[in-house]
Amino acid sequence: MSPVFDFLFGQYSTYATIDIVLETNAILFGLLSVWYAKKNSIWVYPTGMITTSIFVYLLLKWALLGDMIINAYYFIMSLYGWYYWSKKQQQVVVHQITSTTKKEFQMSLLLFMTSMLFVFWVYQVFDKWVDWTAYVDTLTTAIFFVGMGLMARRKIEHWLFWIVGDIISIPLYFYKGLTLTSFQYIIFTLIAIYGYRSWKKILNKSTPISLG
Repeated sequence: MSPVFDFLFGQYSTYATIDIVLETNAILFGLLSVWYAKKNSIWVYPTGMITTSIFVYLLLKWALLGDMIINAYYFIMSLYGWYYWSKKQQQVVVHQITSTTKKEFQMSLLLFMTSMLFVFWVYQVFDKWVDWTAYVDTLTTAIFFVGMGLMARRKIEHWLFWIVGDIISIPLYFYKGLTLTSFQYIIFTLIAIYGYRSWKKILNKSTPISLG
């Protein structure tokens, strides 16, 4: 094997085959979910629930507690988002893409602070403050909590939280030896940028949106 390949993927030689298969499938469904989010399609939720279920197991095994909590939260919020996006009146989707109100921004800020305190407490309880990644994990958890909450409510600003959180996650997962997941977040970042632009166009048009 080449030195570059060994540097990027050498750690997988110690992983169980089932874990590699699970991570690969989680990544594929994760990419599919983000693509559906970009398309403003309700299929973002069932595909997202598959990937989050897999990652809850893997992240718990790899002791990334903050990200494990994120994925468990994603699964729960996906159920809510699926219901919220599905609501119709006379075959027209009730909840269209909108911008965050001042009150919603304040609630998001509260969620951000609460999430950081909660993950901090989790790391304390399980004595997982082993290196700097725990602090970054705490920050990204709070960012993604807010992003998922806003996405479930179909708020365009959720893309901005995804972009910031994705960029931070790229080196975090690479450092942790999860190269495939790190690459996934590179793609997530690009899709999130295009997703924001796509939703912005829809929001500016202010026309009824059908479910994809």
